Amino acid sequence: MSLWDDLRFHHAAHVGRPILSLFEGADRARHFSIRDGGLLFDYSRTAIDARARGLLIRLAEAAGVAQRREAMFGGAKINETEGRAVLHTALRNLDGSVTVDGRDVMPEVRAIHARCEAFARDVRDGGFTGQGGRITDVVHIGFRGSDLDPAMACLALSPYADGPRAHFVSNVDGAHVHDVLALLDPETTLVIVASKTFTTIETMTNAAAARAWLAAGVADPAAQFAAVSTALDRTAAFGIAPERVFGFADWVGGRYSVWGPVGLSLMIAIGPENFAGFLAGGAAMDAHFREAPFTENMAVMLALTGIWHNQICGHATRAVLPYEQRLARLPAYLQQLEMESNGKRVAMDGSDLTLPSGPVVWGEPGTNGQHAFYQLIHQGTRVIPCEFLVGREGHEPGLAHQHRLLVANCLAQSEALLRGRTLDEARAILAPKGLTGEELDRQARHRVFPGNRPSTTLAYPKLTPFVLGQIVALYEHRVFVEGVILGINSFDQWGVELGKELALALEPILAGRESAHGKDGSTRQLVGFLR
Repeated sequence: MSLWDDLRFHHAAHVGRPILSLFEGADRARHFSIRDGGLLFDYSRTAIDARARGLLIRLAEAAGVAQRREAMFGGAKINETEGRAVLHTALRNLDGSVTVDGRDVMPEVRAIHARCEAFARDVRDGGFTGQGGRITDVVHIGFRGSDLDPAMACLALSPYADGPRAHFVSNVDGAHVHDVLALLDPETTLVIVASKTFTTIETMTNAAAARAWLAAGVADPAAQFAAVSTALDRTAAFGIAPERVFGFADWVGGRYSVWGPVGLSLMIAIGPENFAGFLAGGAAMDAHFREAPFTENMAVMLALTGIWHNQICGHATRAVLPYEQRLARLPAYLQQLEMESNGKRVAMDGSDLTLPSGPVVWGEPGTNGQHAFYQLIHQGTRVIPCEFLVGREGHEPGLAHQHRLLVANCLAQSEALLRGRTLDEARAILAPKGLTGEELDRQARHRVFPGNRPSTTLAYPKLTPFVLGQIVALYEHRVFVEGVILGINSFDQWGVELGKELALALEPILAGRESAHGKDGSTRQLVGFLR
């Protein structure tokens, strides 16, 4: 019998066992949680017991997580379908040394970082200006990871933003670029275009719109552009001077790229010193991931909790619920990170997966979600594992009482998921209101919470740049570990290509330049309506 079979058998043997019963006797909360670097990861409110944890650890060991981890950090080409190393970790460990194809890549990484830092200081200090003087606003134009990552981080670290205001444009819908630019002054706006190849259709369409907007208000619009790209010929053709072009290697994937030049807008907003804190937090989590034994390793246990819930228990989704308004974009960021990375159907060797791949990831910040989808989580027919995030302290000392209320709501929700409410308890609540007999039972049933629903909590001191770096790196490594266990490549994304190809073919049809002949009936009908 395989380890997977052992896990399924163990789960089946204990289906329905109250999670609350696991807290009887030994100090379960302490034994099923991990503390490191100021963080506390508590997975005690899951059905994972000592036997299940042991089997999960053996599963990670058998999959070669440790070996694969060192191969990644060592610069091996673990992205096998594209023949690339995976070295976003190098971007936040500037003192390290990593060899790829026999060459130490870190001198170049450090050089690019130094150029980004110098440019960020120039923009912040007024050394670099627009036609109207000091830069007041930075518009970052990107797509997918080159947008979500810095956009999420800029919002998360807004208390530290003391530079030009950062704005983000990604959607090819013209409303997005129009609405962002409409509020800005072209004479004091810097536009950063993030596209490695400088060919991404969505990004370049928005870049062209931004250039036209600048051209209507300034004499030399190209002078107020910078680019994150390796395509120096294309950036030059666009008019961007080479000193304002910042490249990065092909071993940095888009959804892992915020640590390098893609994070330039973030560096400008919060300053190089705070950006360095963000990198330091990521590097600290890297060290923990590499050094901590699996049972004490946050990334490994977060991943194994995900494996338990998805592949063993059959829960197809997980909700990410940050009780931190400034982490409002974290669920969307994790949607891309996890679902693009592990939403695969074939193993590394090209064979069909025999297990479900990554789950559907979704969520919203608390307390907003409590009166939206928490109804489904608490009383719906499907079990949805929840991942809570909450800080001990907020950034508004004058509103400490509100932060306590926020924390209380977070802890209350995870407790409610655990405990639930029985029919007898519901009857006891309603009986003093004069209800009796069948009506009492009917009303009480609506107030029953099944409980026994799993959740984890990641608690942190305060959402500083360092802590955000820890959180982002933690989830990156969680994705990696889950991918290794499932035997898939977490670092390619071929599933996004077909739709892009078809979109390019449909544009001339919509423009009336080509016929819709050969398209299916539904596509022809929709083209006819929308053209």
